Amino acid sequence: MNKEAVFFVGIGGIGMSGLALYFLSQGYAVAGYDRVLTPLTQKLASLGAQISDVDAPTAIPTLFRDSKNTKVIYTPAMPAKSPVLTYFKDNGFRLVKRAAVIGEISHTMPCLAVAGTHGKTTTSALLTHLLRTCGKKITAFLGGIAADIDSNFLLEGDDYVVVEADEFDRSFMHLKPTAIALTSMDADHLDIYGTANELTNTFNDFAQKVSAEKRFIANGLGVDGNTFGIESGTHRVHNLRIIEGSYVFDFVTPTSRISNVALPYPGEHNVMNAAAALALALEVGCEPDQLKAGLATFKGVDRRFSIRLTAPKVVIDDYAHHPTEINAVADALEAFYPNQIKLGVFQPHLFSRTRDFLREFKQALARFDEVLLLDIYPARELQMEGITSALLVDESHNATQLIDKHMISEMIAKSTATVVAIMGAGDIAFEVPAVIQTLKNQQYA
Repeated sequence: MNKEAVFFVGIGGIGMSGLALYFLSQGYAVAGYDRVLTPLTQKLASLGAQISDVDAPTAIPTLFRDSKNTKVIYTPAMPAKSPVLTYFKDNGFRLVKRAAVIGEISHTMPCLAVAGTHGKTTTSALLTHLLRTCGKKITAFLGGIAADIDSNFLLEGDDYVVVEADEFDRSFMHLKPTAIALTSMDADHLDIYGTANELTNTFNDFAQKVSAEKRFIANGLGVDGNTFGIESGTHRVHNLRIIEGSYVFDFVTPTSRISNVALPYPGEHNVMNAAAALALALEVGCEPDQLKAGLATFKGVDRRFSIRLTAPKVVIDDYAHHPTEINAVADALEAFYPNQIKLGVFQPHLFSRTRDFLREFKQALARFDEVLLLDIYPARELQMEGITSALLVDESHNATQLIDKHMISEMIAKSTATVVAIMGAGDIAFEVPAVIQTLKNQQYA
């Protein structure tokens, strides 16, 4: 690929911004559009990218209007009628999906791919941290901001590339993995796949990209290969317990045992993520003692059970947007904050997901003592008639309220709950700083 200009349509997305960082690091001229400017786009701008939040051809910089020297990378999450995207389509530009570009990169070095409807971001961040601890020089494309590197992208070498293998739009089928971890196959993205069976079939197709001995599969998923689990699988977590705020366990494989591993990160789902990362790291030759040291120093991923405040209330910020993920948050809260009143604040993400999992969402949210529901964040979708957050209200759960987004801080401050989980994959994250400030002001008033 010759040096050229690269324009990203949807540059603010977590995957797109990581890819933009890669092209900047390779000396390309980079520009992009996204409808919302965020810290991710600010970082790109500070590194020389030209960023616009105006969806109009006139906002495209002159350099990037040359179809011969400009590659356009887009995400399927971008509305098809976007004027910027339409301009490129209508004027002879080379358009390529983000997934295809990541696929090209995965062909240039050994690729460790982490797939699953849940857990892939934390697992890939854990794997990245463990490999670095073991002295591997790697490149990584992550689906979240890993605290250890303060980024969703790492470029230190080509021993391996760690890729979060995204199932949306079948993106991961572009990859050429050397080894894979598969964390989960719960039904999701039914707007793309149509049925849960089709999603499962596609995950199976992805797993077939490597031989069975190079697959590390969460126990119980029914895919051939090595398996990992808690007290189950070929690579298993044994003797799990909580000591001084950390999970401690032994990690046992057919050929090794790492005793008294400590994971300072709440949630049994994260223990499973750690098992997947440890299994892959052992596969590529990391030493057990190095892995034990690395796991104990893992700092986590932004918005994956991120503790933003501990007093006067505990405030957890989490990306959870699927019933399984909400249940994982509830499990962690019950384990680490037993006997405390718990408030869940949830912004549903996508009309289709809300429609497809109504019953499951109700059951997951009912695990909180109190619930505040925001309007549905539409993302790439148009309004669906009759699909609103009101459908998620469980009449048997009297402590559920529908609120406007601007009321979050006030309602949390008034609540008797001492533990608050703010959940969602939309713009609810932007409200968290105001919540923190309100609670601090209340504490010192």
